[in-house]
Amino acid sequence: MWSGVSEDTAHPYTRLTPACVLDALESIGLRPDGRLMALSSYENRVYLIQGENGEAWVAKFYRPGRWSDAQIAEEHAFAQALVEDEVPVVAPLRVQGETLHHAEGFAFSVSPRRGGRAPELDEPQVRAWIGRFLARLHTVGARGAFVERPALNPESLGQAARDRLLEGGYIDLAHERAWQEACDAALAQARAVWTEVQPQTLRLHGDCHLGNILWTPEGLPGAGPHFVDLDDARTGPAVQDLWMLASGDALQRQAQLADLLEGYTQVRDFDPMELRLVEPLRTLRLIHYSAWIATRWDDPAFAQNFPWFGTPAYWAEQVQHLREQLDS
Repeated sequence: MWSGVSEDTAHPYTRLTPACVLDALESIGLRPDGRLMALSSYENRVYLIQGENGEAWVAKFYRPGRWSDAQIAEEHAFAQALVEDEVPVVAPLRVQGETLHHAEGFAFSVSPRRGGRAPELDEPQVRAWIGRFLARLHTVGARGAFVERPALNPESLGQAARDRLLEGGYIDLAHERAWQEACDAALAQARAVWTEVQPQTLRLHGDCHLGNILWTPEGLPGAGPHFVDLDDARTGPAVQDLWMLASGDALQRQAQLADLLEGYTQVRDFDPMELRLVEPLRTLRLIHYSAWIATRWDDPAFAQNFPWFGTPAYWAEQVQHLREQLDS
C-alpha cells in the first residue's frame, strides 16, 4: 500500500528561495526592489515582484521536468499570436529578445501584472461574453498547430494517468481492484463516445476554469474577460474550453453551456455533437487529477494542501465517482 510519504525530501523547488527568484530577474536585466509575494499555484511557482521604478511583474518558474523548452516555446508563441489578434490574454514579456529564460536550473518567464476579479458566471450576459472570447481564442488556435505539445484525448489524459496510478502503487489496496474495474469501464465508454463523435481539434487553453479567467469591470480599460496561464495549452476539441465553466446540477450546467454557446456561435461555428464529449472529458479529468497529485507528492506543497489524498476514503469516493460517470 502506498504510504503517502515521499522518499525524496529534496524537491527542486526547495532551492527556489526568494534570493534565487530575485537573482533570476536581475540576471535578465530587470531591477526588482526586493519585494515579492508568492501567488497561488501548485503546478509551478509564481511570484508577484515589485520593481525599483514602480513596475510590477509576475514571474513563473516552471516545474522541472514537466515541459521541454520547445513545448514552453509553443505556449509562448500561441500567447503572442493571441495578443497580435487582440485576444485579451496575458503573454510573457520579451526580455533581452527572449520570453523563456534559465537560472539556477529553472526555466522561467516574466509577464506584466494584470489585475481583475473572478467573473460572475450567474449572469447570462457574462457567460455569453466569455463564450465570444473563447471563440476568438479558438479562431486563432485553429490557424496553426502544436508540434511539441501533446494532444488531449482518452489515451493521453486518461489511459496514461490510469497506468501511472496502478504502476506506482498509489491506490489503497482495499479499493484497487474496484477502482481499476470502474476506471477501465469508464475509459472504454469515453473512447466509444470519442470514436462516434470524431471531433475536430485545435489549439486550446486546455485548463479553462474560473481560476484562469480574470474580469475587468465595464467602464475600465480592457473591460471584460482576459485569460491567464496557458500552461496546459494542448490540442483538443473546442468543448474542452467550455465545459468546466458550467457548474451546479445537470439542468444548471445545461443552461450555462447554452449561454456560453450563444456567445460562442456569434463568432465561430460549434459542432453540437461535441456536447456528447462533456461527460467523457469529466471522466478523463477525474482520473488525471488523481495521477497529477500522486506523481507530485514529493513536492511538499502537495502533502500540505491535499492531506486527504491517498486515504481509503479518498479512493472509495473515486470509485463512486467513476461508477456515476458510467451512468451519466
